[in-house]
Amino acid sequence: MVKSSKDMKENVRVAMRGGDGQVICKDFLDKGEYDGKARLFATLTLEPGCSIGKHVHENEEEVFYVIQGVATYDDNGTVVKLYPGDSCICRNGEAHSIANREESGTLTVVAVILTM
Repeated sequence: MVKSSKDMKENVRVAMRGGDGQVICKDFLDKGEYDGKARLFATLTLEPGCSIGKHVHENEEEVFYVIQGVATYDDNGTVVKLYPGDSCICRNGEAHSIANREESGTLTVVAVILTM
């Protein structure tokens, strides 16, 4: 299967998980296009000052892979910077958040949520 970028749904989520500003979510695969146990395959785009609020993943885990920009990532209370090429995982029962706290530049990450 090949899917063109023009065929991918894009939606804007305001105050995602209690975060600041908005996040542009572009689903590159939809349910029914894969057989594995997952609920999200998307790119997330955050402009400066935007974030996804801290939340816990239950019965699932989320992986981020930074494509562009610098992320401020809260990994269970430990805050780190992530750069292009860096990845992280929020495992079952853990909490995380991600933000673009840079003055300029867009943050784009690949997000995959795997279900148990």
